[in-house]
Amino acid sequence: MKKLMLSLLAGAAFFANAQDIPQPDWDELNKTKPWEQTELYKKVPVVTPTVDHSAPSDAIVLFDGKNLNAWQKAQYGSPVNMEGFEAMAPLMDPDYKGEAAEWNIVKGALEVNPGTGSIATRQAFGDVQLHIEWRAPKMPADKKGQQGGNSGVIFMGMYEVQVLNSYKNPTYNNGQAASVYKQHIPLANASRPAEEWQVYDIIFMAPKFSDKGTVVSPARVTVFHNDILVQNNVELLGPTCFIGTPYYVAHAEKLPLVLQDHSDKMQFRNIWIREL
Repeated sequence: MKKLMLSLLAGAAFFANAQDIPQPDWDELNKTKPWEQTELYKKVPVVTPTVDHSAPSDAIVLFDGKNLNAWQKAQYGSPVNMEGFEAMAPLMDPDYKGEAAEWNIVKGALEVNPGTGSIATRQAFGDVQLHIEWRAPKMPADKKGQQGGNSGVIFMGMYEVQVLNSYKNPTYNNGQAASVYKQHIPLANASRPAEEWQVYDIIFMAPKFSDKGTVVSPARVTVFHNDILVQNNVELLGPTCFIGTPYYVAHAEKLPLVLQDHSDKMQFRNIWIREL
């Protein structure tokens, strides 16, 4: 009974307070309809979504299990330090036409052919939404850490989200699966075991440079790993460096997406991308 009385009193207080709030004169307002001043009417693209991670209607399909037509050998590999990036960045060509990719298609999956080099999209991209699924092979017992099944998704050939078997496979945290390599530790380890398919959904916002080559806005990345948010709009410090501290070097507005050959037979499937 006491709880009921308190509830009734709270309700009465609410209505009493509501009466103190000035109410609009709707008859008068309907003459001018001032709310229309803040209503925006703009054509919004219609995109047909899917329920199974397949490409939505406006996506560019990069790999559907059938061929490597969207891919070629990457123009460059991954520099280990900023001296390499300083030399590479001015030479990176958005319209580069290279040799055919030599990775293999195995039962509908794109598999790294170790030693043939990283592969890159034939199309260049800037701001994107990327969906990619991957799995690591079961490695020998002595292959641990960074040798436990390794690759990378490298935006613009410079900014890497790590691909690594991180299920019961300890390594440095800013180098585990879904890290922004050597820059940002993931918020959680959402890894499945080796030989199981894993999913990345990534939003990448490319860095913007002034005409003088200074940074107007840095690159930013959001990553979902197996539907778990693991990178929340993090700001990148520069390209992915194995050695040293990164900083920005001006480059083209759009550059190809790269998948890394790290000498392991990593597999990828259902790769699609949306330009933002």
